[in-house]
Amino acid sequence: MMKRLWTALVTPFKENGELDTESLSNLIEEQKNAQNGILILGSTGEGLNIDHSTKKQILESAIQIKGTAQYMVGLPGHQMEETLEWVDYCNNLNLDSYLAPVPLYAKPGPKGQTEWFKKVLDRSQRPVILYNVPSRTGTSLSYETVENLVDHPNFKGIKEASGSIDCFSQYAEITTNQLLFCGDDGLMPEFSKLGAYGLISVASNVWPFATDAYVNACLNSDLSEKEINLWKSAANTLFLASNPVPAKALLHKNLKISSPLLKLPLSHKEEFNKEELFGADKDIKSWFKIKGN
Repeated sequence: MMKRLWTALVTPFKENGELDTESLSNLIEEQKNAQNGILILGSTGEGLNIDHSTKKQILESAIQIKGTAQYMVGLPGHQMEETLEWVDYCNNLNLDSYLAPVPLYAKPGPKGQTEWFKKVLDRSQRPVILYNVPSRTGTSLSYETVENLVDHPNFKGIKEASGSIDCFSQYAEITTNQLLFCGDDGLMPEFSKLGAYGLISVASNVWPFATDAYVNACLNSDLSEKEINLWKSAANTLFLASNPVPAKALLHKNLKISSPLLKLPLSHKEEFNKEELFGADKDIKSWFKIKGN
């Protein structure tokens, strides 16, 4: 069974820009202990900012310690042949599923999206989650495209991260056997009421065990209005600057990664209200002490 909570894992780097394999290993082990699924090289993992050799190094390092963990890998891209080559490479690794966003920049319409995703789904040897995140890609996952692909055996589900309850509801109406994942931590209470299977999360990077408790509470309708507002507020602090800038800042403060460095064009030097972020960290940890028992 596919995990209900997936952590869109950050990619840790040393101050010299090299991959920090020790921090990566520690982050993965923590997620495994929390029994969360692990999304590698998603947008939170800076998948589009990292060269192919480093991406391969990340996957090879992660697979060495995979154990029984479930791994999902991002398939971002806007050049068909390169994307299919990446799918071929990933097909040969011990991975469980893929996350495929709408190609960025080109802003393809329903026909172009359908042809793009069909080629990806046809080439894949793993279940694929389609990813709607128009704030990053420039255009939304077309409803027509989803309708065209619902019978494809490798179309496993959708990650909805547009912030729109209406979009989620529409996807729910036109999908058949697909799983629908919330892609916005703060909206999980609303999306769970509309049939969300689970959450693909940024927050679980910094609060892996607490976010698991939060997801379970959402799915069981076991959150008060005060708790919902607490989580919305906390989740918002992770977007006070471009994701994953705040998450890496908090992980570094809490000694989970050796450096908050990001790959350009993202920068850890961006200014934002870190005290608000650190306050949210305290609030969620306090909440978990009560809710987690």
